[in-house]
Order: sequence, then C-alpha cells, then structure tokens
Amino acid sequence: MASIEPFTVSVPDSQLERLFQKLSTTNFPDELDEAGWSYGAPLADIKRLTKYWQEKYDWRKAEAQINELPNYKTPIKVDGFGSLDIHFVHQKSPIDGAIPLLFAHGWPGSFLEVTKILPLLTSSVTPSFHIVAPSLPNYGFSSSVSKRGFSLPQYAETCHKLMLKLGYTHYVTQGGDWGCMITRIMSLLYPDNVRAAHINMVRGYAPTLFSNPILYLQHKFSPYSPKEKAGAARSNWFLQEGSGYRAEQSTKPQTLGYSLTDSPVGLLAWIYEKLHDWTDEYPWTDDDILTWVSIYWHSTAGPAASLRIYYEVGHCERPQRGATEMHIPTVPLGLSHFPKELTVVPKTWGRTMGPVVFQSEKEKGGHFAAWECPEELVADLRVMFGKGGGAEGVVKGKSGYGVEKGRARL
Repeated sequence: MASIEPFTVSVPDSQLERLFQKLSTTNFPDELDEAGWSYGAPLADIKRLTKYWQEKYDWRKAEAQINELPNYKTPIKVDGFGSLDIHFVHQKSPIDGAIPLLFAHGWPGSFLEVTKILPLLTSSVTPSFHIVAPSLPNYGFSSSVSKRGFSLPQYAETCHKLMLKLGYTHYVTQGGDWGCMITRIMSLLYPDNVRAAHINMVRGYAPTLFSNPILYLQHKFSPYSPKEKAGAARSNWFLQEGSGYRAEQSTKPQTLGYSLTDSPVGLLAWIYEKLHDWTDEYPWTDDDILTWVSIYWHSTAGPAASLRIYYEVGHCERPQRGATEMHIPTVPLGLSHFPKELTVVPKTWGRTMGPVVFQSEKEKGGHFAAWECPEELVADLRVMFGKGGGAEGVVKGKSGYGVEKGRARL
C-alpha cells in the first residue's frame, strides 16, 4: 500500500553506550527501615534492576523479538497537527472473514501489550481477527506532537484514520487505560465505523432513576457482593495512595519530564512502581520490566512526551474524559471486570456506559489485562463476537469465520 512501509527497530550503539554510562553513575537515595512498598519502589529492587540493566539485560535480544512482529510505519494527517509518522503492528488472520480489531494501549504500556494475544486472536481458531496495534503518538516508535491541545479526539482521529488507511472501513476496538478512553471517544465520534467496542477498564456512574430506572432499582435494592465491596476498597486505595502520579502528570508534566528523560533509573522507578501496584501479584521478570521501560527510554518522542496526554485531557475542550464514562448509545459494548483494576465499579455501573452486549467478572487480574491474563481476554472476545454472542456479525461480511488462507501481513 502507498506510504505504508515495513519498519525495523534499530537503536544506535551510541544511544546504548550513553545509557550504560548513565546507569554506571547513578546516585541512589537512602530509604527508611522496613519501608517496603509504602513509600514507593523499594531501594533494593531498583538497585537490583539497575545492576541487571547495566550488566546482563540484552536490549538487542528484545529488539530482535520486536522485529519479528509485523511492524509498519505510515504518515497520518491529524487535523490541525499536520502529518505524524505512526508505528503499528498489523497481523492478519488466515481466515478470510476475520474481524478487523484495533488494539489501543495506554500508559505506562505500549504496543508490546498486544504481543501475547496477537497469536491467539489471529490464529485459525474462530472467530478470528485481523489485529492493528499502533504506538500512540508520543509513544513507542511513533512521532512526537509539537503543538498544544493533542487530546482524546486527536488520538481517536489518528487511530480511526489508520484503520481507514488499511482498508478497514468498519472495525471493532479493544482497549484499557488510555486505550479504553480513546476507543470510547472513537465510538462517540465515528459510530458508523466502530461497530462494537470491548474494554477492560470499566468506569461508569451509579445509575439514576431517570436515566436508567431498571438499573437504578437493581443497584438500590441489591446488596453489594463481596467482590463489589473488595472493588470499592481497591478504588479507595487508588484514590488515596496510588494516584499521585496522575496529579503531577496532569498539571506539570514538563517538570517531571526532565527527570525521566535524563535518568534511566528515575524512569525505571517511576514505571516499575506501576507495574507492581497495578497488577494482581503478576510475576514480572526482570527482562520484561526492563523491556517495558526500554520502550520508553528508546522511544522516538522520548519519555517526557508520553506524560502530556494527562495534561491535555485535563485541559481540553469537549469531548473530555468524562464523556468516556457516560452512555454512548449506538455502539455495542463489551465489559471485562478485573479485580485489581485501578477503579473497580459495580457491574450495574458498567451497564450505564452504553448498550452492553457482553459482561464478565474475573477472579484474578489487574490493569494490564492483555499482558496478565491474555487467555481470559481472548476468551471474552471470542464469546462476545462469536456465534450467539452479543456482537456477532457486527462487521458486515467479516464475522470472524470463513475459509482459511495462508497467513499474511499487509
């Protein structure tokens, strides 16, 4: 296709040498006795990871694994912001009737989050999917944005235009974190193209008598389940103990950006804390942690750029963040509730977000569902879009079933 080119990740040796130099001259802070995780990332963990990063971690191995993916780059024109070079993974299924699905990541994730579900969703098991997973602007190997005001509508426009450019006039979406909010805005702005959406970060509001009388009565007269009580405790923890990063990134991202751009250990600690706190006791390996951090350190735009979405969303004109939690009436919606998500709402709250055609409640899992629980997320998508599912056949001529052909990329 015109202006869509294969892409290879290739970090210069000089950049790696500079990284090692910085790691070798790190000044670590002290730490209180028995601080644990209460004050943030523990000193012993950060020292261990820093030493491993400097002496044993192999970026070239990780880079080679990334380059085994079907990576591409293409320019996308965003109204008012010019042309941005967008990196994306595009894996097509061998099933000719596969469903086009846009996977959108968030912070501190990246396109890497799709890698565990990619071979499952694009296999010959039906319903099957064609997967498109971009690096959002200011993330990974996509361009930086040089003007103020690039907020949720612009991220939505970028993803939508990418799908159109790939020939997917009608498609479905999946997202968590900012990916959830971006795909929700896509449902709001492009309801004729987005045929259904699935999210794993469920928000919503308590139903009211006038807006949702049936849900209101269910919510009012049904006692909270043990899972919902645990969810309320998790939500309160996040608001009281886990959301300080959001206040800084939403108000003064540039100030924080100096530290994250100059100090690889500062960046490591900032992200590692979230990988620990936002998951459900997930057994992160040191290699996985450092690959996730390295995507930010070696990103095209640099680590500071990834913070700006928080500021822009908090200061933009409509549609704002709140719109992503409100009722969007025309796009079928699937919800997967994970117990260690950052905010865990009752199931009735989730049903206020739109015409819910699928809903599941998990026993385990946190914020990074595609990475922590790939098989469960894939199973939910197959039920939602499969035969008898609430979103069966939403993309005309692309039901997820059909004749198996040879696996292809673009």
